[in-house]
Amino acid sequence: MSDARHRPSASEPGPNPLAAGENNISVEAARAAIDAAIHPTTDVETVPIALAVGRILADDVISPLDVPPHDNSAMDGFAFDGRALDATQALTLRIVATMHAGAAPVEGVETGQCVRIMTGARMPAGLDTVVPFELCRVDDGDNVEIPASVIAAGENRRFRGEDLASGKAALTRGRVLRPADIGLIASLGLTTASVRRRLRVAVFSTGDEIVSPGQPLPPNCVYDSNRFALIAALQRLGMEPLDFGLVADNRASLQDAMARALEDVNVIITSGGVSAGDADYTRDVMTSMGSVSFWKVAMRPGRPFAFGKLSGRNGRDAWLFALPGNPVASLVGFYSLAREALLKLAGASAQPLPSLDARCTVDIRKRPGRTEFQRGFVWLGDDGKWMVRPVGSQGAGILRSMAEANALIVLPDNHGSTKAGDFVSVWLFDGLT
Repeated sequence: MSDARHRPSASEPGPNPLAAGENNISVEAARAAIDAAIHPTTDVETVPIALAVGRILADDVISPLDVPPHDNSAMDGFAFDGRALDATQALTLRIVATMHAGAAPVEGVETGQCVRIMTGARMPAGLDTVVPFELCRVDDGDNVEIPASVIAAGENRRFRGEDLASGKAALTRGRVLRPADIGLIASLGLTTASVRRRLRVAVFSTGDEIVSPGQPLPPNCVYDSNRFALIAALQRLGMEPLDFGLVADNRASLQDAMARALEDVNVIITSGGVSAGDADYTRDVMTSMGSVSFWKVAMRPGRPFAFGKLSGRNGRDAWLFALPGNPVASLVGFYSLAREALLKLAGASAQPLPSLDARCTVDIRKRPGRTEFQRGFVWLGDDGKWMVRPVGSQGAGILRSMAEANALIVLPDNHGSTKAGDFVSVWLFDGLT
């Protein structure tokens, strides 16, 4: 397909940092090249805050009011003027009123008097200190005795606007909204949030030997797991995956699938068909439909990987991430090379992969020159240090060990073998949202 309509638009970023055909670049170089090419989308929509969790904030949320809106009590106790305190002797005050949250403040509290006050109640004028009930002695009448040195002037008082001042940004754009953020927006009296539109991502698997779950399994075939694992990973990122099913191992089918996807998505993710086999047509089709750099990344598993921008007949563009066909390699490629790029494209602020250092409990053989990702299990040792051990078979097609693991052990390209007791970096699966 040499039609000019299938070439990238002039508005695209400059030449890809990777020359076509360059092989075995590092994971870091691949990530940098993808990051240099990707720019956030600008599509925005307004949604009710009840539906906004997990969405990416498109604009700063500016507070229309002070939070809290007035000075108030931080706990249940007695409010009084702290200037009456004497560190050397107890203070006795007369209780003249009781205040609950939401009630109008008591006025005219005089020297020698106090107010029984509940958490969140507005502080009466002239009172600046709250002593907790449990620190006081109340007699049979209306008097309360505050022992010496149990409280300092000004304690347990929340100031107007100390949490958030009117006109200030409560949340900044690019934030992936969490439950606490939704609560904060609601506390400002707001009912909607301006968020980025969800990325629409087409997902399909290639291979004549692949069969969809639920169908009869012919001899020499396997059920497709990649498509469903990738769709699940995209859902955890708050994106909108579109299941394009299976694509046969021939150029026409692959080209047709990509052309259909280009009509309505921001991103296309494929698995399989990016190596150098006779039936791997992804490279040729990608080259004919857009500006694509194909490379072998120096990593294990997941060496075959392709990235670029495709252009359709309707003038729409979409980014393509072509992942390996082996199930573990496909997921590792997604986590290590696609995840952060997709979040950036979706408009999120920097979302680095969460990692921690853990002490490896066994030797791991490795040669320098490539980054290796091993499935691992992390736990907290008796000494309070994180521990990790490899889990199950490390073959690129062994998905069971991926399910048994709770982390990936990341072994850098310039490092050799790891000895038991050495610390290694791990990516926690529960953090790969």
